[in-house]
Amino acid sequence: MAAPLPKRTLSDDDKYALMVSNVQEVIRGDIIRDILPVGPLKIYWGTATTGRPHAACFLPVIKIAQFLQAGCQVKILLADLHGFLDADNAPEGVLENRAQYSVASYQLSPAFSRDLLRPSKKVSVHDAVRASSEIVKSMGELVMADGIYPMMQLLDEQYLDIDAEAHLMNPMVPGLAGGKMSSSDIKSKIDLRDDAETIRKKVAKAHCNPRATEGNGILAFIQHALLPHSELLSADGKASIEVALKDQTEATTFHSFPKVVAVYESDSLAPQLAKKIVQDGLAKLTESIRRGFDADQEWQEIARPAYPDTPNKDTKKPIKEKPKKKSGVIVPVVDM
Repeated sequence: MAAPLPKRTLSDDDKYALMVSNVQEVIRGDIIRDILPVGPLKIYWGTATTGRPHAACFLPVIKIAQFLQAGCQVKILLADLHGFLDADNAPEGVLENRAQYSVASYQLSPAFSRDLLRPSKKVSVHDAVRASSEIVKSMGELVMADGIYPMMQLLDEQYLDIDAEAHLMNPMVPGLAGGKMSSSDIKSKIDLRDDAETIRKKVAKAHCNPRATEGNGILAFIQHALLPHSELLSADGKASIEVALKDQTEATTFHSFPKVVAVYESDSLAPQLAKKIVQDGLAKLTESIRRGFDADQEWQEIARPAYPDTPNKDTKKPIKEKPKKKSGVIVPVVDM
């Protein structure tokens, strides 16, 4: 079991700063600020169960932990039906096994089905297709499921007791081979059950040019996972990572990402040193997951049908995908 987060006394401004740290986009942050004095905030984060969890999952998990530290109440939706609509390569039975503990049963209720028909009479095909292009994967020609998906998301907000919304969008983290980290790219992703040696080898092969920070998955993981994680565990709320820079024997401590960027651009932090930070950090983050999985027979039995072995997708012709919308959280307005 994970250790509890250190208790910190935070002002409303501190809470807001913690909530919006490292997010790519904030929509209607004024709603959040208006609720903070009333609190606690009820947060909704949803994800479609389309692929095996991998290292990029640490970003939303750490963000959720930050919300908890800010005193928020968090609802997590493991959206198996959304996953069924979003992925041709995951049969319905497989997706059901991926959400045994949190199936979105309300989506199968007669009331939800009836409510789903109501917007279908008002939302144009054009608008539904436009919305789906930002959310679901394109598998070639558009199908009816592409238009249903965004309307289901609209209803999710209602059924999860969301009165009005503000959005905080997580950024897409570059993968180890460039581009975004994806569960469908075995070269770009690190499985949460990879052992320390496998992690070391995958990270060692990562795309990480000297001095280049744009699209650098190694630096992005330091920024969005390792530094925030260290901040969560510190009693004073101060992030920190340590590394011995080039031609130095003593470790230097960094408390902010801009300073990490500065030494990387100067080449004092060489790619192999940056990779070592991620290798050590990921091995530590995943250690309890590996240990828990190996000791839990029930977990192993659930995982087998949920994520059956599949052929290497690199042998198939890649399918061009439309951009996929970033994961987000929704903050409801509290009636005054």
